[in-house]
Amino acid sequence: MITCIAIDDEPLALRQIEGYIEKTPYLQLVDKFSNAIKALEFLQDNSVDLMFVDINMPDLTGLEFVESLSNPPKVIFTTAYREYAFEGFKVDAADYLVKPISYSDFLKSVDKTRDRYFTSKKAVETIENNDQFLFIKSEYKIVKIEFRLIKYIEGMRDYVRIHLENQSPVMALMGMKKMEKFLPADDFMRVHRSYIVNLKKITTIERARIIFDDKVYIPISDQYKDTFQKFLDENFLK
Repeated sequence: MITCIAIDDEPLALRQIEGYIEKTPYLQLVDKFSNAIKALEFLQDNSVDLMFVDINMPDLTGLEFVESLSNPPKVIFTTAYREYAFEGFKVDAADYLVKPISYSDFLKSVDKTRDRYFTSKKAVETIENNDQFLFIKSEYKIVKIEFRLIKYIEGMRDYVRIHLENQSPVMALMGMKKMEKFLPADDFMRVHRSYIVNLKKITTIERARIIFDDKVYIPISDQYKDTFQKFLDENFLK
């Protein structure tokens, strides 16, 4: 995970960046600030990997704030004024985003920043598995995942999110194809580019969608429809 803080004196802009960070699997929001002075106090006793900093703030601008740090984290500047972008690169900014910021632009920026500065943190892969469970690296921990507890697996760019019964989801840096190889083929099936389901956990099928007991709807794409229909035919009570 890349730890980060967000700094912006505009409440709506700060809330938007906060939402984008929480939506991005490999980012962890440590704190947020409405002015740079409070952020400066925080960084005196704490460290993070990345900052999202508004350039045009009162009292202490984003540029002045970054310049005041002796060993600043990587920074992505946010600004409503494109002309400030050049000033941002004078302090070795990783990137800048011009408001209004869409999530797709945000994601492109953080993907580029991650690949350039944080590639050494990509240390997440399957360690061991058998017919009952697998061990997987998630963040900086090794987690045991029992196949019987997996409900479905959701693909999210370079990550997978493993949804479990009565537990919080587990995130792992891995592609869906690799994940698929480690799952028992008799119990798990890919039904969409972004979803693998545990066939034993399906409760209802409706309108080309799989419905789990907690009202989660998983689409069945045309690419996998025939394979899933074969499974249904083999298990349908005639």
